[in-house]
Amino acid sequence: MKQKLLRLKTTLTDFAAYCVVRLLVAVIQTLPLDMGQSFSNGVAWLAAGPLKIRHRTTEGNLSRVFPDADSRQRSALSIAMWQHLILMVCEIAWAQRRLHLTNWSEYMTFRDNRTILKSLLSERPVVGVTGHFGNFEIGGYVLGLMGFSTTTIARRLDNPFLHRWVERFRGAKGQVMVDKEGCAPLIDQHLQQGGVLSLLADQHAGDKGCWLPFMGVPASSHKALALFSLSSNAPMIVSYTIRKNGEPMQFESGCVGIADPLDDTAEVCQSVTTLTQWYNERLAVAVQLAPEQYWWLHRRWRQPPERVAKRLAKEAAKLAA
Repeated sequence: MKQKLLRLKTTLTDFAAYCVVRLLVAVIQTLPLDMGQSFSNGVAWLAAGPLKIRHRTTEGNLSRVFPDADSRQRSALSIAMWQHLILMVCEIAWAQRRLHLTNWSEYMTFRDNRTILKSLLSERPVVGVTGHFGNFEIGGYVLGLMGFSTTTIARRLDNPFLHRWVERFRGAKGQVMVDKEGCAPLIDQHLQQGGVLSLLADQHAGDKGCWLPFMGVPASSHKALALFSLSSNAPMIVSYTIRKNGEPMQFESGCVGIADPLDDTAEVCQSVTTLTQWYNERLAVAVQLAPEQYWWLHRRWRQPPERVAKRLAKEAAKLAA
């Protein structure tokens, strides 16, 4: 009886949270772009200032990646990040009502579009890599809008009502979501059939991951990304979708690198480690385009195991020498 009551309480709490989120999104959808930006600035000031949401994680990440920055510079970057995050939510809410196949050019510009299209239009599988950077949700939405169906690996949200709602948005233009638990056979089959796999590459992979520098700081990366590419001979594309000049609903999508396992000159495809190191370096290059649009509150960098820390220290000493 207690378990049933507990499940009912959890269900009611999740549904209440879902209703609040949907109500907030409905209000945001009615706002003009300039009011949405003002709303984002106000919420960002609260989150980074009085409320100090994820302040310790954000400050720790910024201190590691930008050791020469003073506290005022880190604070300014933290506020700018929150402005980006809240505006990102607004843009996701606006997308289905404002961004269509007939007017996408009013909102999106592309760099290296010929390079990206050449890979997407081939019969070979493709592994697309990006990170918690820019508005990656809009990037996937526009890709589907143009007829390119992708499969994305993602963890299920704890709130089932919100999970189904987010899946509906992501799947509205053909994006297929796959739960990361036990997904390997499905992904292998998808790539064997020439499909496109889209991944967020800056997820912490735990102590057993591939430990390599990311923006100069050791981080654990999942080995599966490189394995998916190497085992299926799928080119890996590192891309981004960022907001241009801080303007809402104005995006630039581009490519910062392609690694092809079938290219004999691609030394980065020699092993899982070399390919993982390559895409981390490429992601770092992308983040430099708009560092305020990276999720600095994301727990990307953690303390490596002692044996890993010793190995990384030796490698860093060799490079310094």
